[in-house]
Amino acid sequence: MLQKEISIRGVDPLMLMGPDNENWLVLRKGFSAVHLVTRGETISAKGSQDDLGRLEAVMRMVVWHIERYQSLSEDDVARLLNSDEAELMKQSKKDDTLVYGPGGNRIAARTPNQQILVDSIRANDMCFAVGPAGTGKTYTAVAMAVAALKDRRVKKIILTRPAVEAGENLGFLPGDLKEKLDPYLQPLYDALTDMIPFDKVADHLEKGIIEIAPLAFMRGRTLDKAFVILDEAQNTTVAQIKMFLTRMGRDAKFVITGDATQVDLPRHQGSGLAFAQRNLQKIEGIGFVQLTSSDVIRHRLVKAVIAAFEKAEENKESKEGKKSKA
Repeated sequence: MLQKEISIRGVDPLMLMGPDNENWLVLRKGFSAVHLVTRGETISAKGSQDDLGRLEAVMRMVVWHIERYQSLSEDDVARLLNSDEAELMKQSKKDDTLVYGPGGNRIAARTPNQQILVDSIRANDMCFAVGPAGTGKTYTAVAMAVAALKDRRVKKIILTRPAVEAGENLGFLPGDLKEKLDPYLQPLYDALTDMIPFDKVADHLEKGIIEIAPLAFMRGRTLDKAFVILDEAQNTTVAQIKMFLTRMGRDAKFVITGDATQVDLPRHQGSGLAFAQRNLQKIEGIGFVQLTSSDVIRHRLVKAVIAAFEKAEENKESKEGKKSKA
């Protein structure tokens, strides 16, 4: 068994350890075969050569993450335990800041696939981002839209999504049409206020510089010099997504996000997102980026839930395949 001293000089120990030592517990669980002890600005580790080498790489990524984002959560540690240092460092060599939010909060791609999405949005006038919940599809798209608005590459941001009921009936919700629809659009408001001060968001909404509306309100319009995001695209019908995509005007940027596993449409209606994936892949100028459970930034349990559902779906498809053959 070998012993190694790993320096963590300059790192806030409270941030590294986390509330109630949550970050440290995740790290120790990831290296259960290594004996770990913290002494001031040093971590003392005893274990095999391979484990100690991997521990050093993980700690370099942890320190990099703290210096870059000025934060560290147990979910960040769990993600870094499964990250490739070379890929992460390659990403860190360029200034990938998308936008600075209120208080100087730095917003950037947090995973390799999110960076691929950023690059695809930059390279294509129309881009589809497909993946499970929590992978940062909408958040990244909104950050790109805010950056484009601040750089005056577009005159307005338009955020839209279909008002499809997920087991609830809009008619039973209180209020007028706007009040009924606001809960469906709340994730878009949340992303915006992370990047633009709340009062400025309100001012932009009032002046029409930022527009948040249900998909039906897009019909008949031509959207010029606008950054347009269609969220929850899996809940569009084929006719609806055709209507939306043909709204594209001059100097416009369209980003379409969705999760193909969360379709809330009636069974007899096909998903417009699935149709686009099948039929638009080969058109030049349209990008497709697939995000996976490895890109989940939410609570680590979200990743576990997604994996469990994916496994259950695979087992179901396998059983159905065996029955059809029989």
